Amino acid sequence: MNKPIIHAFDFDGVICDSAVETAITGWKAAGRIWPDMQSEMPEALIDSFRRIRPIIETGYEAILAMRMLQQGDSIGDIYQGYTDKTATLLQQAQVGIDDLKQLFGDTRDQWISENRPQWIAMNPLFAGVAEKLKRLEADSWYIVTTKQERFVRKILKANDISLADERIFGLDRNLSKPRVLTDLLAKHPGQSFHFLEDRLPALQGVQKHPALASVKLFFALWGYNTREDKALVAGQHDISGLNLEDFLS
Repeated sequence: MNKPIIHAFDFDGVICDSAVETAITGWKAAGRIWPDMQSEMPEALIDSFRRIRPIIETGYEAILAMRMLQQGDSIGDIYQGYTDKTATLLQQAQVGIDDLKQLFGDTRDQWISENRPQWIAMNPLFAGVAEKLKRLEADSWYIVTTKQERFVRKILKANDISLADERIFGLDRNLSKPRVLTDLLAKHPGQSFHFLEDRLPALQGVQKHPALASVKLFFALWGYNTREDKALVAGQHDISGLNLEDFLS
């Protein structure tokens, strides 16, 4: 009998449409650094955040991104100068990346403790994805994400999706996605291994590792990526663009 294909899925932008929740959490957390952000978040910033979401690799960066938007930086300015702007904000606030990770997680925890149904509602799964995951064999898929694992578990549980804790690889482990994939590949010798991700830089990072050459790479066209990303993937043969309908089927 043929062995099942092993799937590794990114979470935000592939399974979960978390952009609104990430923006709000980023704003709430930023208010604990910059007092002038302790007011209600302007609703217009959610659309702006969605437009810059593709540049964000890890959730805590939303704290800095929301500060940039609140300060009036344009979408184009943020894309062009993101690294420098991030460094400047970190220096001005006298905080480090580990501080922001902790703050972002703590802010989410507080929101969940105060209003869990609201937090869950702000983290909807993309249409049809829950049913897709429930059809998969429990031992045939993993989640490989930069999200903290406890939040992934809460969202899956709220959608009645069962996945063992040891099959969720998140920010807590301090491992890069290529490292996680390398370890998982070793656990499944002789099996086809697919990785589905919505960030092109993450897929390109996997391509840099010869040990992962056998992993088939899929680009989630419905996720947090740009038209430029989609155009680049369309011209490649080693990364396959995948739309949501084909994924669900």
